[in-house]
Amino acid sequence: MEKVRLCVLASGRGTDLQSIIDACEKGTIKSAYVALVISNNPEAFALERARRHGIKAICIPHRGMKREEHERAIASEISAHGIGLIVLAGYIRILSPYFFKVCSIPVINIHPALLPMFGGKGWYGEKVHQAVIAAGARYSGCTVHIVTPEVDAGPIIIQKVVPVYPEDTPQTLADRILEKEHKLLPLAIELMASGRARLENGKVVISDYVQLEKEISSF
Repeated sequence: MEKVRLCVLASGRGTDLQSIIDACEKGTIKSAYVALVISNNPEAFALERARRHGIKAICIPHRGMKREEHERAIASEISAHGIGLIVLAGYIRILSPYFFKVCSIPVINIHPALLPMFGGKGWYGEKVHQAVIAAGARYSGCTVHIVTPEVDAGPIIIQKVVPVYPEDTPQTLADRILEKEHKLLPLAIELMASGRARLENGKVVISDYVQLEKEISSF
């Protein structure tokens, strides 16, 4: 079976992108590979990470462009490169409903909390971890979900739970969750690309859930 071509959208350091690249090279992701990386930030180190691995890297700066114009340019590159799955990995721009009209390719995202809690517009980065600690939550984690026009409200693919300790700061909690993100996101990509995960009636169905639970509990 031909591998699915991935496009990763990233705006910063690209640590989640690196976890995807590493998983592809190690064979953890067997059914897909990164064919394209797009950033809105000319200084994003994610672009350099991609180039070091021989992956096509394109910067489409959003400044000076209307949102629809910017998203149309991204959609055009995605179409030109035969992409089958789009992955948001530290992409700070919210995709508008227009994007989903001009691009029908599935999009997935990783969020640093257990959705539907601590998610939605404005909930990203340190703000999420500050809120989790302030709420006295005993657990947090990360969620990979299908992206829809409503922010952080798309169907959940998989989640990983991590404990929140009394002495945690937003940074220590973020570090603990990021470690899990780097394993959960590649697993979600393989699930989607291999067909083990599929969307049915607005929910993600996993074909071998018991095996999946074993995989998630292993990290």
